[in-house]
Amino acid sequence: MPPRTPGSSRTALTALGAVGAVGAAAAIWGIGIERYLFTVRFHEVPVLPAGSAPIRVLHLSDAHMAPWQRRKQQWIAALAELQADLVVNTGDNLGHAEGLRGLRAAFDPLRGIPGVFVHGSNDHTAPSPRNPLKYFMGPSNVKHTAEPLDTDALDGYLRDELGWIDLNNAVGTLDAGGLHIDAFGVSDAHRDWDRLEVLPDLVEAMRRDRTADLTIGVTHAPYRRVLDEFTDLGADAIFGGHTHGGQVRVPGFGALVANCDIPLRQARGLSTWTHAARTVPLNVSAGLGHSIYAPVRFACRPEASLLTLTARA
Repeated sequence: MPPRTPGSSRTALTALGAVGAVGAAAAIWGIGIERYLFTVRFHEVPVLPAGSAPIRVLHLSDAHMAPWQRRKQQWIAALAELQADLVVNTGDNLGHAEGLRGLRAAFDPLRGIPGVFVHGSNDHTAPSPRNPLKYFMGPSNVKHTAEPLDTDALDGYLRDELGWIDLNNAVGTLDAGGLHIDAFGVSDAHRDWDRLEVLPDLVEAMRRDRTADLTIGVTHAPYRRVLDEFTDLGADAIFGGHTHGGQVRVPGFGALVANCDIPLRQARGLSTWTHAARTVPLNVSAGLGHSIYAPVRFACRPEASLLTLTARA
């Protein structure tokens, strides 16, 4: 093998330096800039009965709130200007033991808007340090030593102060935007807290009382088993979170991981889910935040979704 020349060594060092510079620039962007570039994704979804007036649904997820995150709190608070008719919250609201203080600043302006919510695991336990590379090896494992959070205080705020309906393995009815809405949901399927077996009887009982104009299914983690059951139960639209949209995406390719078994192409945004010959719209929010131990977003801005539900053609 011929000996290396000084020129080839310089070329290798130049290439290595270029790779390092790109990596450093990506880290600066993802950690210092993009995770603060909050955005609203707008969608129009024709799911209402013919002749219905449109309603606006604000989908919030994965705030992972810490008390010092004032930019995020102020941005969420300003979403009240969108004048939504309904709020759907798909969990992981807390990111710190004192996160409820930040949530109050963020969510108080939404007071008076009908809403529903379910739990993610970080509504029960605080995040903990972990090797971020393990995230790319498949769905994350459960840590049984995590710090417990005050879930009762969170639920008291969402349910009793904001008036939102708790759909954790439960059903509920509400009126919003002039429509009668049936809703059902499950607790965090990533932690196997979902109790899909209880929903059919609950949904049947709910439907004895009245006829709904719209039925929605709400989950934190959009696992296939949950989406299949929601579709079978007659959901007109399904809402999920948990994936963070991959959190780190490759431009032109998309998410590398979803942290659940949903297809990667559906880890963020509006798509459809089909089961047993029935197809319904599915909105998976990439979420508003991140773990305080993984403060990065790359090619995946923090987001809220505003879905305008319109009449079917």
